[in-house]
Amino acid sequence: MTADVGAQLRKGVVEYCVLGLLGREPMYGWQLSEILTAQGMIASIGTLYPVLGRLREQGLVVSFDGASDAGPVRKYYRLAPAGAQQLDHFREQWTVFTREVEHLIGGDDERD
Repeated sequence: MTADVGAQLRKGVVEYCVLGLLGREPMYGWQLSEILTAQGMIASIGTLYPVLGRLREQGLVVSFDGASDAGPVRKYYRLAPAGAQQLDHFREQWTVFTREVEHLIGGDDERD
């Protein structure tokens, strides 16, 4: 077993975290990176762009150019309809999954 379980957990959910953030509002890469880095979900912006590329290839997010107040045009990302469906499905699964894991590993006296 790996010592850094957190890294494996983050790797498994980071794409859904991106979808969740984009479900709130369109964002550009640096903006996404700042949020995800602050929450400890990614190490750096360099980690984010391959994730965004995969999500675009899968049709879950779309990109568009948007004006910037401080420089060149920025590439923004927004959730595609397929991404919204994928995110809804994940939310349903996540609730059940986390409840079951908590039941199995929780510190209470209800362990089977």
